[in-house]
Amino acid sequence: MKIHTGEKPFKCDVCKRSFSRNGDLTIHMRIHTGEKLFKCDICKQGFITIGNLTTHMRIHTGEKPFKCDVCKRSFSRNDNLTIHMRIHTGEKPFKCDICKKGFITNSNLTTHMRIHIGEMPFKCDVCKRSFTRSGDLTRHMRIHTGEKPFKCDVCKQSFSRNGVLNGHMRIHTGEKPFKCDVCKRSFSRNGNLTIHMRIHTGEKPFKCDICKQGFITNSNLTTHMRIHTGEKSFKCDVCKRSFTRNGDLTRHMRIHTGEKPFKCGVCNRSFSLNSNLTTHIKIHIGENPFKCDI
Repeated sequence: MKIHTGEKPFKCDVCKRSFSRNGDLTIHMRIHTGEKLFKCDICKQGFITIGNLTTHMRIHTGEKPFKCDVCKRSFSRNDNLTIHMRIHTGEKPFKCDICKKGFITNSNLTTHMRIHIGEMPFKCDVCKRSFTRSGDLTRHMRIHTGEKPFKCDVCKQSFSRNGVLNGHMRIHTGEKPFKCDVCKRSFSRNGNLTIHMRIHTGEKPFKCDICKQGFITNSNLTTHMRIHTGEKSFKCDVCKRSFTRNGDLTRHMRIHTGEKPFKCGVCNRSFSLNSNLTTHIKIHIGENPFKCDI
């Protein structure tokens, strides 16, 4: 009857939480005492309740009795299945009070809130950079350790993040799932599509502080800044001439090597630059775009 009446006569002396049954209070008290009566015979980990031990044992047995009816993925715990189902239903019951963004789990909401309050509890011991999520710190640490645990089965190249490996695999498969709605060009990575879209929108979010010129990518801005600083970090080993961009050095090297990779499909004449080939092709098609006004 206590369920219906809401009566909770059994109170915790430590945190003052109340319970309708004495047994529930007994189990709760183990949180404060640290008592874990139920031990795993395999790894010796202790648990407060027999139910928690039973769930834990599925890690060792591999049993996953809770199956998703949509995608057939299985889980060892029913609550994990409940959370997973929100992916299919789109349910996001945990809402941010500040920006109203919804989340599938309360833990994701807790992590998100750190963006608003500026909390970054996970700090790198090497460079002291801080992160809002433990996973972000873990991935960051690989910069310092050089660890690349994700390996391509085809070419054996290794990567620090699984997402980068997934993007890399599309080189081998030829898959380009990200398509531009304007020109229909496809890309293997969403980030490349985002950059490409700036060609159509004209967006240039990276601005030079000196001359105010805008650029589509940060790398283009970095290259541009060398004009102002005079930095020429790419040097020709033959004649010692230096260049601000690696691509300029590559084209310059063809003077020394004689390489002419751009070939005319009509007369088979070759050129060191693609722009020179483009100009040459106009001879064959009869195009004369430059006219004398006089």
